Amino acid sequence: MIPFGDPSASYQAHKSEIDQAINRVLDSGWYVLGKEVDAFEKEFASFHGIDLHAVGVANGTDAIALCLRGLGLGIGDEVITPSHTAVATVAGIEQAGCTPVFADIDPHTRCIAPKSIDERVTINTRAIMPVHIYGQPAEMPSILEFAKAHKLSVIEDCSQAHGAEILGQKVGTFADFSAYSCYPTKNLGGVGDGGVILCRSKEFSEKIKSLRQYGWNEARESIIPGFNSRLDELQAAILRVKLQHLADDNAKRRAIALRYNEGFKDLPITLPALDASKLHAMHLYVIECDRRNELMEYLRSNQIGASLHYPLAVHQHTAYAHRIRGGDNLPVTDLFYQKNLTLPMYPEISNDSIEHIISMVQSWFRKKN
Repeated sequence: MIPFGDPSASYQAHKSEIDQAINRVLDSGWYVLGKEVDAFEKEFASFHGIDLHAVGVANGTDAIALCLRGLGLGIGDEVITPSHTAVATVAGIEQAGCTPVFADIDPHTRCIAPKSIDERVTINTRAIMPVHIYGQPAEMPSILEFAKAHKLSVIEDCSQAHGAEILGQKVGTFADFSAYSCYPTKNLGGVGDGGVILCRSKEFSEKIKSLRQYGWNEARESIIPGFNSRLDELQAAILRVKLQHLADDNAKRRAIALRYNEGFKDLPITLPALDASKLHAMHLYVIECDRRNELMEYLRSNQIGASLHYPLAVHQHTAYAHRIRGGDNLPVTDLFYQKNLTLPMYPEISNDSIEHIISMVQSWFRKKN
């Protein structure tokens, strides 16, 4: 079976470097918040540009919650975000004590639609959290302009978009704060949980560093209520290796996507948007088509790990259904979840596998017409 993602292939591709990094940590005797975390934070910030500050945390969900807590947001404060995202986005908002509000997506980008944000704003709205879903950059200039006009904070959820760009500027650098997951399946993934926060302000980064460890100051006195959300040294060391290869790996992902697009261009399929002004990180390759379930089963029967990623929008999950404002008016999101299908996408996938996937998709449509 060709998997839709393969974190072990990433390890094998960089095995020697990763093994050296792991041994370096084990030999050091320091395993939490040490030199590796400090170095990763500096290198991650540098990757995104000058005058930025990064803070490693335990996971992407905590990264979202810590951004909101760092802003002083909590009970009664509404955060507008799409329902078309990982549950982690909404879990992080609620972990901070805030109230999520769902906006619809743009059918072209599949990211949050600025017009829908406008329709959801109330006197309780305090922030907007766009998600660069599947590695596709959201419409950040429009979102930031709207936020400025309404005096709202913006936090970018970049968990699927490490290295994506808009007109040469990397996502995560448009807003003052951004949150990343470094889960093993991500474009920049470790071998366990991990996350990072990127921000412009050194003062804010120092506040996050305090919040991630019980609200401690340098004397280990808790001066504010905090979390236990620390990136460990092993994950940081591995992420330092992966960061060196991120741009090349993303380029490989885009090359695979272009081959898919060429193979599917004459089929009745909606393909991922590849705009000239944006650099798609291509975390996932997601198509839309009618009779999606039939195509998925056909591909699986031919050893192709086609998947529903995600099978449900957040507002369709039992835990969130009918209790979050906006969830009853998401027509574009609802339609998308009737048609979306994820095909295998990872830098190490073989040429033979790509050709087999293209051939089988074409074959299914020929049989159905």
